[in-house]
Amino acid sequence: MNPCNSLHGDTSWIPASGHALRHAGIHFDAVRIRGLLGEEVAYMLMEFTHFEAGPIVRELAGERNVYFLLPPRTAAGYAWPAGARALSRSGRSAAFVGIPALQGLTWPLDWRSRPTADVPFVEPGLLHEMVGRAVR
Repeated sequence: MNPCNSLHGDTSWIPASGHALRHAGIHFDAVRIRGLLGEEVAYMLMEFTHFEAGPIVRELAGERNVYFLLPPRTAAGYAWPAGARALSRSGRSAAFVGIPALQGLTWPLDWRSRPTADVPFVEPGLLHEMVGRAVR
């Protein structure tokens, strides 16, 4: 079964192959967390949700950022601690997030957790709580 077919709604933001840049704030907002802190938050979130956390993208090279994809227009509703940055559509600047395909070669990006029909986005309040726990 093609994983993309199991998603409901608009999945046009997920490329068919490779990876592509997508403008944050249109199909999703994102929270970017760098390096080991991002990996720690991802693991905590996945463990808490029994590995059904919603879409989490990680970079496998460079700064090794981890991107948590939230419903559009939700990231700005939280005060994110140092180390976490909300990316959404704003009048000041555009933010882009690299999105890998669901299958095939996508280096240097991959899915730490994939979107599903039941969990198309990471739950913002839960992510905020996990980030707070990780930075304490």
